[in-house]
Amino acid sequence: MIELEGVPELIDPVMVAAFEGWNDAGDAASTAVAHLDREWKGEVFAALDAEDYYDFQVNRPTVFTEGGTRKVQWPSTRLSVVRVKGETPRDLVLVRGIEPSMRWRSFCNEILGFAHELGVELVVILGALLGDTPHTRPVPVSGVTSDPALARTMDLEETKYEGPTGIVGILQEACTHVGVPAVSLWAAVPHYVSQPPNPKATLALLNRLEDLLGVRVPLGELAEDARAWQLGVDQLASEDSEVAEYVQSLEEARDTAELPEASGEAIAREFERYLRRRDGEPGRGGQNRATDGGTGRTWPKPPRNGHDRDQEPGGDDSESDGSGEAGDSSEE
Repeated sequence: MIELEGVPELIDPVMVAAFEGWNDAGDAASTAVAHLDREWKGEVFAALDAEDYYDFQVNRPTVFTEGGTRKVQWPSTRLSVVRVKGETPRDLVLVRGIEPSMRWRSFCNEILGFAHELGVELVVILGALLGDTPHTRPVPVSGVTSDPALARTMDLEETKYEGPTGIVGILQEACTHVGVPAVSLWAAVPHYVSQPPNPKATLALLNRLEDLLGVRVPLGELAEDARAWQLGVDQLASEDSEVAEYVQSLEEARDTAELPEASGEAIAREFERYLRRRDGEPGRGGQNRATDGGTGRTWPKPPRNGHDRDQEPGGDDSESDGSGEAGDSSEE
């Protein structure tokens, strides 16, 4: 039985989750959730028992000193809640941890139990994979779902992926099975510069989350960090003629493929984001991207019962390998 003493009644809650490991190339996804938690001063209200889900020889605990006392920090998954203020405030339930080593179905059931008790209306799972994308271009972020109706109402891709998956794919399928609307946002990280951090990919995920939820995310120094990261990679690439030539080939392929993508909708989305930031709106703003073309129809309310199932998720695109590596498109 999950008890949530001290957690206030939430307003239009959305759960945003990310997990370090297989589906977190460049630590882009987990860093995005950590950024939200830090900027909005999240309050941790629950943590999953590390003994149930982690192999401590794979994910080692760490020892540290605090106030003269030696302590042990165990690998875990923690849940916190933040309130996005504004004319129409909304709460986010942030889930951040490490991909579990075992008992994935129980792990997802625990998270869904919290979602049920808190009245979560939508689950957004962030992921990042390695792809054939140049660091000099905007980071591609794809939004996918297993729910055909949700794909139509939120302008997402309906996933058709078949193959090995990570906890991101399993959690999304668990949500779909019990009727909780769920979306995965995937950022593509250049495979030739895969080491973390990757602030440019983190920024791209947060921008897409803004559009999806109709909120304004405080970016702090993230935009400047992204520019500095790109300048640093530019410098490294310029020092190796083979790398520079390879990057140029990726740029040409990307520009050719995405020329038709410069649509009026994409331009309008960027302009809406600019207006939100120029006006300094602290919370939700503009058209809520979760509605059906402005008609006011939002995602369906989840049922209050259900259970997980052992089923591989679907998707159109490639899955990452053990380091998060994949092709240039997203997995589900």
